[in-house]
Amino acid sequence: MGHLRITWKKSAIGYKEDQKRTIRALGLRRLSQTVEQPDTRAVRGMVLKVRHLVEVEEVQR
Repeated sequence: MGHLRITWKKSAIGYKEDQKRTIRALGLRRLSQTVEQPDTRAVRGMVLKVRHLVEVEEVQR
């Protein structure tokens, strides 16, 4: 199973509260922060919801 490297690229100010909560649920706390999450359907769904705010790349371990 691979992982996704998710980087928060754009501020969530001015976007709906559910999108802000999704950013937090992904483990992102600060702008330009990068986290690695397992490549699951749930995580992909969260990334899809905030795709305009983050940058994603697949990582093989």
